Amino acid sequence: MAIIHNTTIRPSKLELLAGWLPEQAWFTGNGEGLARAGGFRLDDPAGEVGIEFMVVMAGNGAAYLAPMTYRGAPLAGADGALIGTAEHGVLGTRWIYHGERDPVLRAQLAALLCGEVVPQAQSKSNTPEATVLVRPGHNSADIHIKRLLSEDDAPHGYSAYVSATWRRADGSIARGIVASAARRVSRRFDRPGPEQPFLRGN
Repeated sequence: MAIIHNTTIRPSKLELLAGWLPEQAWFTGNGEGLARAGGFRLDDPAGEVGIEFMVVMAGNGAAYLAPMTYRGAPLAGADGALIGTAEHGVLGTRWIYHGERDPVLRAQLAALLCGEVVPQAQSKSNTPEATVLVRPGHNSADIHIKRLLSEDDAPHGYSAYVSATWRRADGSIARGIVASAARRVSRRFDRPGPEQPFLRGN
């Protein structure tokens, strides 16, 4: 289980996202007024990589999912996926990546959609996140991660999905699908090659 340290991280994850998100073609807005609205974590079995699915609320009220990984050293071949670096009060320098490009996040998301792992709370150690609901499938690898979130039901034609909650600007709670898997195929695609994309975003 991952240990959540009660310490500082500078710059903060929200500050890094405020600079990175406006550079993404699927994001609308300028990054101002960004706020954390929900999310969950997954554990890395090796205990080396932090995995977080953060829901952020933009200034215009739109909710986005930001999958991130936190590493103690650069990830080879993933320069284009680097969100930024930050100084953690306990762990030192952390390299923060867009999680869709990180093989550890991809493997653990596949395991979640297969019902093999349990989502964890964002801010508490060794605490399952009860608000995350999973309909597991069997060896699903054609995975779709939602970027712009909406309150919707299970996507048509998808055999497995994960739904999570987030807090709207008025304080009320919304729920929607954050990831889904379309078909039953082998988990051999845990580490895909360029000709076999693992994740698709909206």
